[in-house]
Amino acid sequence: MAVPYSMGRVIDTIYSAVEQGNLIDNLKWICKILVVVFIVGGCANAGRVYLMQMSGQRIVNRLRNAVFGSILKQETAFFDKTRTGELINRLSADTALVGYAVTENISDGLRSTVAVIAGVGMMFYVSPQLASIVLTVVPPISMIGILYGRYVRKITKRVQDALAKSTEVAEEKIGNIRTVKAFAKEDNECKRYAEKIAIVVNLAKQESLAKAAFFGSMGMAGNLVVLSVLYGGGMMMESAHITVGDLSAFMLYTGWVAMSLGGLTSFYSELMKAIGATSRLWELVDRKPEIAIDVGHVPTAASVLGAIKFNDIQFAYPSRLDVQVFSNLSLSVPAGSITAVVGSSGSGKSTLGSLLLRLYDPNQGSVTIDGEDIRNLNPQWLRTYVGTVSQEPILFSCSIRDNITYGAADPSVISIDKIIQAAKEANALDFIQSFPDGFETVVGERGVMLSGGQRQRIAIARALIKDPKILLLDEATSALDAESESLVQEALERLMIGRTVITIAHRLSTIKNADTIAVLNNGAIVEQGSYESLMAIPSGMFRKLVEKQTIVAR
Repeated sequence: MAVPYSMGRVIDTIYSAVEQGNLIDNLKWICKILVVVFIVGGCANAGRVYLMQMSGQRIVNRLRNAVFGSILKQETAFFDKTRTGELINRLSADTALVGYAVTENISDGLRSTVAVIAGVGMMFYVSPQLASIVLTVVPPISMIGILYGRYVRKITKRVQDALAKSTEVAEEKIGNIRTVKAFAKEDNECKRYAEKIAIVVNLAKQESLAKAAFFGSMGMAGNLVVLSVLYGGGMMMESAHITVGDLSAFMLYTGWVAMSLGGLTSFYSELMKAIGATSRLWELVDRKPEIAIDVGHVPTAASVLGAIKFNDIQFAYPSRLDVQVFSNLSLSVPAGSITAVVGSSGSGKSTLGSLLLRLYDPNQGSVTIDGEDIRNLNPQWLRTYVGTVSQEPILFSCSIRDNITYGAADPSVISIDKIIQAAKEANALDFIQSFPDGFETVVGERGVMLSGGQRQRIAIARALIKDPKILLLDEATSALDAESESLVQEALERLMIGRTVITIAHRLSTIKNADTIAVLNNGAIVEQGSYESLMAIPSGMFRKLVEKQTIVAR
């Protein structure tokens, strides 16, 4: 703010010093003062930029941690309804937009606000008459700015939603690139992504047109103000009501205030964009999961036997409430026993495992462990006591060692000897040691660098490290070749010793040694007993399933 006033004084000094003969001395004195002002201003500006940049990064970091933590704590039904690409877009693009808006943008806005207030004050100090002329344009500009800001907020929400949908397409197709290539659909997927991006471009076009109209009118208003000041100032100079230096200072202040007003409009525009993105983020951060993961009773380890009961279960997936999966289903699994669940495809076999892990709650009925409803238990504790090996085990893009120790409550305390022992019991040690990097071999995204049988055996080693009281095997050998199935089945038999086991079977030949076999059909248990007793039922459903598989095998 001192610069325009000082420049006016310099001009007046030059005019007066020429007449008095002391131009050089006065000029040196003013220039020294300005140098000090410039140095202080530069240091202050550098400090402001540094502090705002660091504050912005910290805010974005905390915001992303809060959003990511909230996402992971949501119940499984939330992910059934929400696309992964949308969540990634919220976590990346929206948080960056909000972080900029509340740091650098706020800093620029405050700076512009102070500059406008101080500039207008100095304009009144220099010439109240000219200042009054300038302020006549403020009300209409303010109204236009408010309307523009509201429009930007609406269009930004639509842009962010469109971006999220395009991210969904990209994430899904890149994540399943092998399927895309197998069906030669690269061109089709490119067209589909281009269609989604075209929507973003159209919305951006609307925003650009509004922005162009707004800033164009702002620029024209500013130029008209300058023209009015020049005309009015010229008339005042003619009548000796203002000096050349004061008019020059006033013109500089006018330009300063005009630039600051432009900064305020940009600040307001960016703030409206951030508000559009913030509403989405706070929906995630404030959302309370229907199944909270950190509340509930935590039994002592010694008291857990592993007896499981499904009592009169009625269940439909939240995303498909009109499709009933279970209707009055009841099943008892004694502690330390092996129970196999069989049935046709789509009968709900895997859903039993989801209910046991409390990924979903039944609509009616209850699931109990040792007589206690699992809804009263701490979900995190429950899931540490239930080990799972699925048909398509998911490995993370890290080393084999990290994937095995992922099953431990605290991976850092697991010794290499325990890891080797788990890999040995899972029949995985030989192929792991054949890799140049051994346990440090990176398996790639979802474990794509390994075969199906190798992934399965690492998943078994992961379950062994977890040492669960209850074991859930979800068609763990159905997708393997004969050699891999033999190795995996041998490892599974070691894993099942001394544990309560529910095995969801596809290949019925692998469940002959189960203590009990339960047959699922139309949402209920229709047959239950040993292999021999079920095969003895002439028209039994289990017998028909076995006969069908035997015919297919031949």
